[in-house]
Amino acid sequence: MNQTIELLQNRRSYRDFDGNYVIPQAQLQAILDAARQAPSWMNGQFYSIIVLQDKQIREQLVEWNPGNPQIKKSSVFLLFIGDLHRSKMVSEAYDSTYPINESIEPVILATTDAALALENAVIAAESFGLGSVVVGSIRKHGKEISRLLELPEHTFPLFGLSIGQPIVEMQVKPRLPETTVIHYNKYQPYVYQLIEEYDQTMENFAEARETKRWSQKISDFFATEPSMLTDQLLQIKGLLK
Repeated sequence: MNQTIELLQNRRSYRDFDGNYVIPQAQLQAILDAARQAPSWMNGQFYSIIVLQDKQIREQLVEWNPGNPQIKKSSVFLLFIGDLHRSKMVSEAYDSTYPINESIEPVILATTDAALALENAVIAAESFGLGSVVVGSIRKHGKEISRLLELPEHTFPLFGLSIGQPIVEMQVKPRLPETTVIHYNKYQPYVYQLIEEYDQTMENFAEARETKRWSQKISDFFATEPSMLTDQLLQIKGLLK
């Protein structure tokens, strides 16, 4: 097995970091460069990354996200922004129309581009022996974060990435059975028993932060009345009617 495959297959999330560790600037720059080199639709690069090193800003983010104290404790926090402001500038330069809120497609483009850049950053950090964890809950406070960081119109916070020196070793979390996720040539039906078996696998894994069976957690999430916060933010930002 080559080193890249080994790195990818052993990736895990870390939430406990050495608060005194400072990432060398050269490593941080390499992580950012790797993120920017990710695949992108049309090479449009419909995202931006805000590098948050300011402790006060990160303290405010933790105040809004108390379940994610690692935002402050990590060496750096990268905030990934769906960015359709840049393409608006291009459209204005060409004096062309910009019906950005007529379809969900632009939002999908920006989200996908940002996610690809995020994963490149994750693997780049791992290559330096650093740990990281993705923080998606920032979307719950997208409006507040937009004001705090002075995000322009047609931009929206998507997710963050805490990067630092881990102080607690983590195990590689088991994934769903391959046959429930990987399909060849067409979608292949599978029996629910495979999900039940995964529930048992995760119970045996016994991650302390998990308080429910995997299937119950997923069921509860989708049974809850959906939050419209992201929809409201996209409307405010001129990206959704």
